[in-house]
Amino acid sequence: MNVRAIFIDMDGTLLKASNIISRRNLEAIYRLMNQGVKVFLATGRQYEVTAPYHKEIGLRTPMICLNGAAIHGAETGKAIQMKTVQLNEERFHYLTAEKPYNVIIHTANGLYCKETNEEIDYWTKVGQIPPRYIGDLRQANYQDVLKYSVRTGAPSPELSALFSKEAEVVNWDDGFELLAPHVSKWSAIKSLLRAYRISPNEAVAIGDGPNDIEMLRHAGTGVAMRNASDEVKEAADFVTGHHENDGLAEFIERYLLKSFESNVI
Repeated sequence: MNVRAIFIDMDGTLLKASNIISRRNLEAIYRLMNQGVKVFLATGRQYEVTAPYHKEIGLRTPMICLNGAAIHGAETGKAIQMKTVQLNEERFHYLTAEKPYNVIIHTANGLYCKETNEEIDYWTKVGQIPPRYIGDLRQANYQDVLKYSVRTGAPSPELSALFSKEAEVVNWDDGFELLAPHVSKWSAIKSLLRAYRISPNEAVAIGDGPNDIEMLRHAGTGVAMRNASDEVKEAADFVTGHHENDGLAEFIERYLLKSFESNVI
């Protein structure tokens, strides 16, 4: 397996449920980096809660954030690419504001939300930047939206489908996300592969969520976590172990490092 780059999802892949990177995962990544493989994070998280883990690993590669809507530079953290989504705001808020849904809006200038929750409190703690606004989003003055997240508490494909002509839709078990059309982790990966002059066939992508399906399907090697849904697993070439059992390291150790070592012999 000739691999020059690996793109790693964070939640449910790199991280345990406790939001830590295991020693085994770290060591496997270090060994890959020592072999000359470029390691990238590709996450649905915003930059502020991606950067601390990027720093912990010691990466010097750009970060793919917000499902590919933003790419941030390694050194300064400045956005080197952003893809904003344009919705009919009046219609969006009509469909979501009166329902008991939390709505989170990620913009180029920060986060706006209908109400805070444990997840947002965690983002604030890790990223050291609180939401710019909490309350009725119809009264909020925001611009340059990168991602809308609607937390309905249950699968809501009927509601998310109402936005499919305006946006790229990612359906989750507890709601859905909206991005600019044709934006995904894979669209961002393609930009970085061109910049680094790496073929898609030389790239590995590993993840567990519906926002990972495009990159798993189109990268040279797509790897799904054991904790992924059947839909995600079907998009992958391999299924590795559960994220709580270092499935990321398991794949690297079994397939990538072995192949490099055999090539040396």
